[in-house]
Amino acid sequence: MGKNEEKKADAGGGKKKVVKKETGLGLTYKKDENFGEWYSEVVVNAEMIEYYDISGCYILRPWTMAIWEIMQSFFDAEIKKMKIKNCYFPLFVSPGVLQKEKDHIEGFAPEVAWVTKSGESDLEVPIAIRPTSETVMYPYYSKWVRGHRDLPLKLNQWCNVVRWEFSNPTPFIRSREFLWQEGHTAFATQAEADTEVLQILELYRQIYEDYLAVPIIKGKKSELEKFAGGYYTTSVEAFIPNTGRGIQGATSHCLGQNFAKMFDITFENEKGGKAMVWQNSWAYSTRTIGVMVMVHGDDKGLVLPPKVAAVQVVVIPIPSKKADMQAIYDACDSTVVTLSEAGFRVEADLRDNYSPGWKYSNWEMKGVPVRIEIGPLDLEKNQVRVVRRDNSDKVDIPRADLVDQIGKILDKVQQNLFDVAKQKRDECIKVVKTWDEFAEALGQKKLILAPWCDEEEVEKDVKARTKGEIGAAKTLCTPFDQPELEEGTLCFASGKPAKKWSYWGRSY
Repeated sequence: MGKNEEKKADAGGGKKKVVKKETGLGLTYKKDENFGEWYSEVVVNAEMIEYYDISGCYILRPWTMAIWEIMQSFFDAEIKKMKIKNCYFPLFVSPGVLQKEKDHIEGFAPEVAWVTKSGESDLEVPIAIRPTSETVMYPYYSKWVRGHRDLPLKLNQWCNVVRWEFSNPTPFIRSREFLWQEGHTAFATQAEADTEVLQILELYRQIYEDYLAVPIIKGKKSELEKFAGGYYTTSVEAFIPNTGRGIQGATSHCLGQNFAKMFDITFENEKGGKAMVWQNSWAYSTRTIGVMVMVHGDDKGLVLPPKVAAVQVVVIPIPSKKADMQAIYDACDSTVVTLSEAGFRVEADLRDNYSPGWKYSNWEMKGVPVRIEIGPLDLEKNQVRVVRRDNSDKVDIPRADLVDQIGKILDKVQQNLFDVAKQKRDECIKVVKTWDEFAEALGQKKLILAPWCDEEEVEKDVKARTKGEIGAAKTLCTPFDQPELEEGTLCFASGKPAKKWSYWGRSY
């Protein structure tokens, strides 16, 4: 990659463009004017990722990994309460097991990367790199499950997966390698499996809404959009108002007994008879972080919700020629100590080769939720100035109230980010009942709620009729929270009696 040029993917779904690399602090592009380029700039300038010399692969920098680790700590503790244990299976998959479940492999076949050589020698049998681990793990579930006392078998692994073939790679959203957790569980009954599917989906809601401050819709995928080889798929769906695209946030699948049949995962039940297990699989990935950037970021850069920010508060000294600078630096240090001891993640920026203004811009670009400024006047009044990243509100607070006030301000930032995002998302929801209304709403980049007959052929027809340069429309999910379906309501696309309300739109 040239020093002055960098290929950047268009998060709006367009083609790759070559843009000049900016050395200044500010962003070249505005979120509302060129969303794709804005996004590419933010993730690099905020030190979240660095582009790598293999297309579709990205270096995740510490600023990103801190967010991932906070979410991981939450989720890992929650699944352990559910008696789910962590494990690790190999990255490599033999072709035999990969191809055992026909629908499953057909769904993933274009994305599977293969190892074909060792040194200069061709491998006798090529080895696949996992795109997901059902076929890696289930031969061993068959070995480990013998009787009903071996159930439930509940495992999770934190790992990377590789999905190779696609166009328009976008950091976090579509990458050839990404980090995720994948849970794989086996039960004696469908009722147990159904219960867990929703328990996990609720944890995914909490990751998005409580941690990332991103509103989501819980629902069920259509037969066409469900996990390949699965029984049914539930998901949390987010929406990006700027592009008018839905984005699948995380999925919790009930696999039914399909994989149990293919991999012979059977057990002797309490009556001495032979039965097949019911299975689930569920995952969320580093895509979560990209959704957060897209939803909250602004023209100054990244905006981080306090719960996931590596640094929640940055303390900046304000120099003055007449001031006792050592006293100001000492006040900054003691502020860091006080807040750190109270459990906040805090840093002081004492670099003397940058002006306060430059530092403000730098930390705003990185999305730190709260900035504390300490200058000669603050020292004199025994106070600090606090500035919020989300709305630029400023307030002076006495040093004695620091811990209490900062806690309250961070809570307000977290809540405000969610409230603003939800308001913007809700403004994009359009309820339609006819094809003409649907087509108009799609052109307006809306998240469309429409009555549907729940027929696969009708969904395929909608995809075909809306296909264009920016992608076809499809079902995003059928929300669990269903509006009332009045008797006689017809499907917006087929004119047949409607069976449910579903969300439709373009998606990532």
